[in-house]
Amino acid sequence: MREFRIIDRGRGPEIEGTRITIYDVYAHYEHGWNSLQIACEFGLGTPQIDVAIAYIESHRPEVEAGYAKILERNRRGNPPEIKAKLLKSRAKLEEWLQRYRQEHPA
Repeated sequence: MREFRIIDRGRGPEIEGTRITIYDVYAHYEHGWNSLQIACEFGLGTPQIDVAIAYIESHRPEVEAGYAKILERNRRGNPPEIKAKLLKSRAKLEEWLQRYRQEHPA
């Protein structure tokens, strides 16, 4: 049987071979989800989730602090320069869609 590990490739601790972070699992685990429910949510096996939960339990203060930073960053939203880039990108998409619809009427 394969042994799963928690690794850090620079985005924070994650389940090896996936892009699922400890923080993804933590959010569900703290809301009372069990290993099977979390595994189904992410398309993983329960052994992978069990390794993540064991990591959470053995590193709880660091995980909670990291998760709090994520929530704070999400509350702040994007900085002005990113918002400007998003608006510019959206305008380009709208322009392209308008041209496409004119060239390909329904």
